[in-house]
Amino acid sequence: CQKVGEAEVFLSRGIGDVLISNEVVGERKLHRLAGLARAHRGARLGVCVDDAGVAERLGALCAAEDARLDVYVELDVGQRRCGVATPKDVVALARVVAGCPSFAFMGLHAYAGGAQHRRGVSERQDAVASACRLVDEARGAVIAAGFSCDIVTGGGTGTFPYEAGSGVYNEIQPGSYVLMDTDYAANEHDPAAPRFEQALFVLATVMSRRGDRAVLDAGLKAFSTDSGFPAPAFSGWEMTNVSDEHAVLCRIGDGPALDLGEKVLLIPSHCDPTVNLHDWLVAMREGTVEAIWAVDARGAIF
Repeated sequence: CQKVGEAEVFLSRGIGDVLISNEVVGERKLHRLAGLARAHRGARLGVCVDDAGVAERLGALCAAEDARLDVYVELDVGQRRCGVATPKDVVALARVVAGCPSFAFMGLHAYAGGAQHRRGVSERQDAVASACRLVDEARGAVIAAGFSCDIVTGGGTGTFPYEAGSGVYNEIQPGSYVLMDTDYAANEHDPAAPRFEQALFVLATVMSRRGDRAVLDAGLKAFSTDSGFPAPAFSGWEMTNVSDEHAVLCRIGDGPALDLGEKVLLIPSHCDPTVNLHDWLVAMREGTVEAIWAVDARGAIF
């Protein structure tokens, strides 16, 4: 998970091993995290840290709650987002974490997020190799300082075969592979890696039709556009404009006729924030609805 609110959902549904692969900051959120660890003592709950002061405060709150947390030091391996910068910083923070009786220092979180959508196979491999060199150095420094480093976790849908085969990572975090999107589909496929099929679609209705233009009743409230417009799941049409409740398709070839009221499937460009916009998913197999899945963790930004 990425947020305390998401972890609450999964733990309450019986998932017994949850990692918040993110930092949690702020007194109210830290209290909630410590309380969550206390309420689910039988489960494994982990979190990342990249600041000594936050770690110390969370440790004090967990001690007051008689709660225990697995804690990972986050190392920045090129994302330029969260994480400490050097092996020396990792050791200093690991010392703080190991000194909190309510914490179990588990190891390193090292997610090369910026590598996931590098289009070429060699580009992604090189990015992971660079991350691995830094992670290996940091892990060695932690062990040399007298601490164990049981888990190195990271990797994503675009790079996980390389982390898994590196001899450095022993836990991987791919998620988008379950659903896929046009952004991942644009990556050059590595023949040595699995190929994942597109499984997530947005169902929209043609609400207006003029010549070679068709307007759909799905817009920014139905799918994310941070990685571009969705693509029609059929040829001969392309999306040219999106607003809050509308998407405009234009015919670019011998596309099928689209009649008023017709249902069409769109392939999202970014599956994660698209799912977050919906209360439920319709699970289908070979044209038959098998289940309705509630998206219980949607909107859990706290």
